[in-house]
Amino acid sequence: MSAVLKDLSRALTAVAAPPVRLVRGDAIALEPVRWLWRGFLPASMLAILGGAPGCGKTTIALSLAAAITSGGRWPDGSRCTDPGDVLIWSGEDAPAVTASRLVAAGADMRRVHFIDGITESAGDAFDPGRDMDLLQQTMSARPNVRLLILDPIVSAVAGDSHKDAEVRRALQPVVTLGQRIGCAVLGITHFSKGTDGRDPVERVTGSIAFAALARLVLVAAKVKAKDDAEQDAEPRRVLLRAKSNIGPDEGGFSYTLERVEVAPEVEGQRVVWGEALAGSAREVLAEAENDPENQDGTTAAGVDGFLRGLLADGPLPAKAIKADADGAGYAWRTVQLSATRMGVERRKEGMKGGWVWAFPDSSEPRRRNEGAEDAPQKVHAPSAPSEGSVAPSDDAEAI
Repeated sequence: MSAVLKDLSRALTAVAAPPVRLVRGDAIALEPVRWLWRGFLPASMLAILGGAPGCGKTTIALSLAAAITSGGRWPDGSRCTDPGDVLIWSGEDAPAVTASRLVAAGADMRRVHFIDGITESAGDAFDPGRDMDLLQQTMSARPNVRLLILDPIVSAVAGDSHKDAEVRRALQPVVTLGQRIGCAVLGITHFSKGTDGRDPVERVTGSIAFAALARLVLVAAKVKAKDDAEQDAEPRRVLLRAKSNIGPDEGGFSYTLERVEVAPEVEGQRVVWGEALAGSAREVLAEAENDPENQDGTTAAGVDGFLRGLLADGPLPAKAIKADADGAGYAWRTVQLSATRMGVERRKEGMKGGWVWAFPDSSEPRRRNEGAEDAPQKVHAPSAPSEGSVAPSDDAEAI
């Protein structure tokens, strides 16, 4: 009898309190995105700022921090309408170095706070991979915090930063902190080596989960000089949106870096913002990184001559070109950049056909042993995609 009563009690409990809470859709309040800098820095969310070493990522972050603390202007000329405090944790620069950059950028240093350590242990440094809950408690007592900078963001991951599951698990406290405190969290990171030409979001060091969890990803890069007159000038740099789940994901601003005296015998580096830029981060970075000398030591002229010779007699299948490039020791991305530079057309031959490369005045593809099965007999001008289909992107032919 007692067993029957126990079963009945469990059944009644299950009816009264289902094991999983459900919330009806009409009970969810719709909320607009809150922006510190509209389109570029959202409040209550994680954003990532990535780029190659030496392009000024930290200086950019501190420039944004200065605008927040002083109610200054953003790179687009608009003013910060919600000024407040900024918290900074840096695993790379000493506070004195960071402070000199903030002063150079015009920050109100009374509103800047450096994360120095753990109160309960005088010798224990703050560990973003372990102490985010403690930081959240501290920030809860400071209602005016608008921005938290973590440099580098990879330090928030105690485990393997190349494993998606571990990165997502480690970054969740960071995301939660931003949501509960209502401040923006800006994580700074590097690009992985040897990733030129890839989607900028994929170039962020470590797991793709870093960029996936961030609602917005910014990238910074140096741009090569356009002519000889600019060779000795300060390199032009660009800050671009590479990903945004909450707004436009293109465009950005050019900038340069300059050093100014902030105290006797003390200089600080700051950003000087330039014109607004259009286009996707991938397009702009491809131009920025298309240097005369490629990373593998191959000259641009050599690659151009190689490709020009292959296509001199007419179109070729992309597979055949790649096979020849591999045999000649040319990196495939280097060949792709050469094709873009010389205006080579890359065309898809029907739904089942392979990709064909040709100069604009070529029309008949040549058969080659390598990839001949993918080369159709005739090249047709690309037609508009049918309803419901998706036009292939320029990188769809990469093999």
